[in-house]
Amino acid sequence: MAQHFLLSAASRTLSLRQIYKAGEDAAYQTFCEMRWSETNGEAVCPRCSNHETYKITTRRKFKCKACAHQFSVTSGTIFASRKMDFVDLLAAICIIVNGAKGVSMIQLSRDLDCQYKTAFVLAHKLREAMAQEVQTGEVLQGHVEIDGAYFGGHIRPENAKADRKDRRLKAHQTGKRRVVIAMRERTGRTLPVVGMSEAEGVALANENVCRMATMSADEASHWDELHMGWSVDRVNHSEIYSDHGKHTNMVESYFSRLRRMVTGQHHHVSPQYLYQYANHAAWLEDNRRFDNGELAHRLVSNAMDAPVSRNWKGYWQRAA
Repeated sequence: MAQHFLLSAASRTLSLRQIYKAGEDAAYQTFCEMRWSETNGEAVCPRCSNHETYKITTRRKFKCKACAHQFSVTSGTIFASRKMDFVDLLAAICIIVNGAKGVSMIQLSRDLDCQYKTAFVLAHKLREAMAQEVQTGEVLQGHVEIDGAYFGGHIRPENAKADRKDRRLKAHQTGKRRVVIAMRERTGRTLPVVGMSEAEGVALANENVCRMATMSADEASHWDELHMGWSVDRVNHSEIYSDHGKHTNMVESYFSRLRRMVTGQHHHVSPQYLYQYANHAAWLEDNRRFDNGELAHRLVSNAMDAPVSRNWKGYWQRAA
């Protein structure tokens, strides 16, 4: 029997021991190479794109010879104004990509020996960087599976049976229940969107699925409208899981990872940030065949390409 890729040595090409053994300078050079890959790590001015710069070695900064602008390797990126050492940032990225179903922020803060708030904001910044690769704006092609899964909105029943209400009624809902609608190509690319009801998936399919594609869905009545635009395979999950090749197994695999991330690692996810975790799970699912060293370098590269976060820059200062 062939060994699963994730159990093989080929899937382990990066470790925390390697990162800390290489040291701060090696981690810094990794960030430079990811930021300025076209020049093999040589600084390029983000203001005027000039390739000639002075190095301010005492502060790890650069000064442009043309416009005199001073900048660092993280200036204008999602890591702008960072205070953590580069070796700790790289270690955090390694920990997050190694977590196949996510990592709790308590665990991350303990592994990095930092405040919980620091780990929380850092992880959400990395999820924004992952979203650069997930939410590309490109339409899905080939054979696309579509489905939805509800998260949140749990209502604890009253202790006494006489005091309990019918939690299925809208009047007794908390308003925090959300649905993640996922469209996934059979070849692997996943596009998640957070909404209020699964029926919103029809409009999302009109926007994000190529008209030449074919689709698979379950027997929920709102998916009937998909037949007006695509050839759609339907499978009745109340009777059968897969019907002669008709299934939604790929998108269900994504939901399996997301549910274990939300329930098993984080226990509770605010509906305000559910889209971040949905993108995180999609990124892990789509890149599951790469070794962890490649995943770490992809995430560093995404972070270096991502702009300064509008949601997370100064998050705790604004919330105070």
